[in-house]
Amino acid sequence: MAFRPSQLQAPTVPQTALSADQVKLQKYQEREEAKKLLQARQTYQKGIVSVRDIIAPASFEIQPDHLKLGTTYLRTIFVVAYPRYISVGWFAPIINFNATLDIAMHFYPISTEFILKQLRNKVGFLQAQIVADAEKGAPRDPMREVALKDVEQLRDDLTQGTEKFFQFALYVTVYAKEKEQLDRYTQKIEEIFGTSLVYSRKVLYQAEQGFTSTLPIAIDELQVSFNMNSSPCASSFPFISSELTSDNGVLYGVNRHNNSLILFDRFSMQNANMMVFATSGAGKSYTVKLEILRSLMLGVDIIVIDPEMEYKHLAESVGGTYINISLSSDAKINPFDLPRPIRGEEETTADIIRSAVIQMKGMLRLMLGALNTEEDSVIDRAVLEAYAKKDITARTDLTHALQVPVLSDLDQVLQGMVGGEALAEKLKKYTEGTFAGLLNHPTNVDLKSQLVVFSVRDLEDELRPVAIFMLINYIWNVVRSSLKKRILVIDEAWWIMQHDDSAKFLFGITKRARKYYLGITTITQDVTDFLSSEHGKPMLNNSALQMLLRQAPAAIDLVQKTFLLTEGEKYLLLEGNVGEGIFFAGDKHAAIKVVASYTEDQIITSDPRQLLEIEQAKEDFERRRQQSN
Repeated sequence: MAFRPSQLQAPTVPQTALSADQVKLQKYQEREEAKKLLQARQTYQKGIVSVRDIIAPASFEIQPDHLKLGTTYLRTIFVVAYPRYISVGWFAPIINFNATLDIAMHFYPISTEFILKQLRNKVGFLQAQIVADAEKGAPRDPMREVALKDVEQLRDDLTQGTEKFFQFALYVTVYAKEKEQLDRYTQKIEEIFGTSLVYSRKVLYQAEQGFTSTLPIAIDELQVSFNMNSSPCASSFPFISSELTSDNGVLYGVNRHNNSLILFDRFSMQNANMMVFATSGAGKSYTVKLEILRSLMLGVDIIVIDPEMEYKHLAESVGGTYINISLSSDAKINPFDLPRPIRGEEETTADIIRSAVIQMKGMLRLMLGALNTEEDSVIDRAVLEAYAKKDITARTDLTHALQVPVLSDLDQVLQGMVGGEALAEKLKKYTEGTFAGLLNHPTNVDLKSQLVVFSVRDLEDELRPVAIFMLINYIWNVVRSSLKKRILVIDEAWWIMQHDDSAKFLFGITKRARKYYLGITTITQDVTDFLSSEHGKPMLNNSALQMLLRQAPAAIDLVQKTFLLTEGEKYLLLEGNVGEGIFFAGDKHAAIKVVASYTEDQIITSDPRQLLEIEQAKEDFERRRQQSN
């Protein structure tokens, strides 16, 4: 077929070749834009603070046996061997060690079939040695027999699936501000390990690997492990909590760590004293009233010194005695009262009178102010003379009813003594003046009820320390006169700790209370003032039980130092809700939540709204009863 020249066209450039060049150019432009974008992003990132920038130390110095991160020194300790038997909770002293620690546990599971094969060979080897020794007539080897028994027991447990086998690595990294402090911490931790027959070593030329192995990144660069089955591994587990549950006693609350009951008998301790520290509104009075209510059911006598009339509703609900101590009240207590000696006691009448004189002088110092040496001597002779005026001397039989002096008798004695006129003039305010209605009368109150509450709310602030001192003295005399299980509750005890004589007296009976089957509960919200007192710390040391509820930020550092709290426990006390805190019983302590039933809550509540509702309900009930009649 022939074509005309006009039908022939010139060859064209392939379209595909032009498209490829364009694609190359486009890709080149995209790469350049990406580079510019990456450079811009890198420039932007340089101005951003990341988490790595925040947590990274300023410097990192590696030494053969320790590291230095910035200004902090650290060292890793690893465990190399364990004893044949180790108890549950053996690791608690390390966990509670008062220093910054990082603890790492690495578990490497091992096939049960492989371990059973190894144990079978081990059993055969031990049995062969025992038989060979018997054939030779050699004495038996107890160590081999115990080892054989342990191996066979482990075989049984692995076969039954009650145990698993692991390689277990345990590392502890300790931090300190100074090298010397780091050495002390290291020595102390190794000593704690040694008390459980657990052998440990410090890192040497592996300080960096030890630090990395205790970081929360699950990397073990030390690789120092020990063959161990699951039971001893579990005994090292760090999440343990104290159990404060006994077969008898009072239910104080619920353990917040494991939801167990904190059921405890305070009279089973070395002493039955208890201290409660909390801010206002944290639930301290609520907690103590709940303990009172439950202790009454166990037959314990309760005496309460109530500064704010918080225990009146409780006393009325359980049929107790409520005594209002004020200038206009009919209830009177004579500070000159003497205790009757308990049968079998070695305390003589002279000792009792001498103790009464000392206590009376302490109260007179609160009433009259500081006394110089001459005035103190005059008061001493005057009090003895006041007792002698009523025929009470070292030869008097205190088991019989006696007429004891009152404050007016002391006033008369002082007026007739050289140097006593000025003191008698000061005393007239309490015998004839505005305060005469409080202290200058014979005692007419009775403590036969199981619950007795003394209210001092209506007293003037000037009289309140004197009245509380007088009440404690009277209660102490009653306690010394008859041996019985009792609890004395002193609310807002900081009133007493403000004055040296009353604080000294309270400390004295705190030390002696155990002898008379008495437990003293001291409640205060001014923790700083109480612990700063000369007698505050000794009283705390003589209290086997302590209850810490929510604390003020200003006092938390002192509380943490006094009770050796961890940082977690510190924030628990700062952020806890009402009725939540820490309960100490001897060497044990646990986080507690106070829980009451609905009926108990209606009896012990201090919430004004609830109290108004209860009063309204009583009025409505009484109105309906009258209408029905």
